[in-house]
Amino acid sequence: MDAALGQQESTAVPVTEERLEIGREVVDTGRAVRLRKQVDTETVPVQEHVATEVVEVERVPVGRVVAEPPGVRHEGDVMVLPVVQERLVTRKELVLVEEIRVSRRRQVAQARADVPLRRERVLVERFDPDTGQWLPEPGS
Repeated sequence: MDAALGQQESTAVPVTEERLEIGREVVDTGRAVRLRKQVDTETVPVQEHVATEVVEVERVPVGRVVAEPPGVRHEGDVMVLPVVQERLVTRKELVLVEEIRVSRRRQVAQARADVPLRRERVLVERFDPDTGQWLPEPGS
């Protein structure tokens, strides 16, 4: 800083950046061009959770006389299905013979599978009239 003039001295710092521009020039050579698609398959292992439901059935003997058939009921996650039987005695009576208890539980297990994945590639070929063959295009 120049004290007499009260000014600051500054310096300019140039900032540069390089940029890349890519272009292609199409040149018609008069030759035929053919495109072919090729599919490659790669097998990839996949691991995923698989859930199944297991139903457990428990038979519970009751042996109790009832006036009418009881209805289906639920005790938490357990569905109780009453089973009745008519028995001939000096009088007819309903006897609750057993209850069938049905419950569910969920099981989760790992399952492995090989899953095929496909990838397409396009091959560019030009017909060479000198050799009568299709040749791969450079850079394709």
